[in-house]
Amino acid sequence: MPRSERYQKIKVKVDKSKIYDLEEAIIFLKENASKKVDETVNLSVRLGIDTRKTEQLARGTIILPHSLEKKIIVAAFVSPEKTEEAKEAGADLVGGVDLINKIKEKGVCNFDIAVAEPEMMKNLAQIAKILGPRGLMPNPKTDTVTPNIKKAIEELKKGKVSFKNDDTGNIHQAVGKISWPSENIKQNISVFVEAVRRVKPSTVKGVYIVSIYLSTTFSPSLKIKI
Repeated sequence: MPRSERYQKIKVKVDKSKIYDLEEAIIFLKENASKKVDETVNLSVRLGIDTRKTEQLARGTIILPHSLEKKIIVAAFVSPEKTEEAKEAGADLVGGVDLINKIKEKGVCNFDIAVAEPEMMKNLAQIAKILGPRGLMPNPKTDTVTPNIKKAIEELKKGKVSFKNDDTGNIHQAVGKISWPSENIKQNISVFVEAVRRVKPSTVKGVYIVSIYLSTTFSPSLKIKI
């Protein structure tokens, strides 16, 4: 799909041979941002991993210092004893076998993320083919399968996000809005990159973080150094 004329005009200003300082990159993106839309600032981290090896999957969770303030709809799959606790923590949908049966019958998932008690996972297997393709299946690796339901829900409501590499070995994450103060964007980037470093698979040899790029919704990307 051809890029817009505006995109092409910004692209010619980018020095492809240069690695930009973070502050410099943010200033550039702000100066060339759309006047009509509050563009999202996106970070792309290229990893030196072998995506064919499952043990080299890089994934984790992080609560960014400055939330993008998107309202997250959380579903909690819990036992009857945990129902009130899940509701008080802020879960939007709460249930056990009843909620699983409803999803199984209708095939509809009106939520953004799901958490579950470990003992509920055997029941969730019934709707794995519905949740899985949508990326909604709770997973211990993202702290969404846990006995501490209250903590999990509260963290998600505060803006906790999950990340993992794609098939090309890249991790993409929204880290702010272009209208934000530069310091807020910088803090989110710093915290996120550190989170990626912490989940380095033990079998990865050589350079782990190969390169990092910063862009906005409608801009070309700038290679940056952290």
